[in-house]
Amino acid sequence: MSATINNKSDVTIDPKEYKAAIRDATRSVDFSTYTHHFKRPFQFVSGTEERTVEELTFDFGRLTGRDSLCIEAELQALGKPVVVAEMSGEYLIRMAARACTEKIGTDSLANMPLSDFNRIRSRARSFLLHSEL
Repeated sequence: MSATINNKSDVTIDPKEYKAAIRDATRSVDFSTYTHHFKRPFQFVSGTEERTVEELTFDFGRLTGRDSLCIEAELQALGKPVVVAEMSGEYLIRMAARACTEKIGTDSLANMPLSDFNRIRSRARSFLLHSEL
């Protein structure tokens, strides 16, 4: 990647080269699976059973286009249209619920501590962003 330095505080980088460098740097990172480790065990209800877990695994790579369309349809039915999936918290958390290897609902994910929720939502976003590179 080439950069032009005009003075000590002014560096110009070609956007095409920058995007290529990011793509190359993240190519070896696997964004399709993620195991989230909770600081404290997390309790949620699955069906009629109360569960306590110390970690949840998400397999984003197994999701299909049909999953995406179903998530969009769910949100439209709720009156929450999706403009940009990567920026929609509602879309991302529904995507995470579908990718979770444990049976868990979006309501359970939404009720977890904010730091855990944000980390899981960010991993879903990272998967979408890197699947487009």
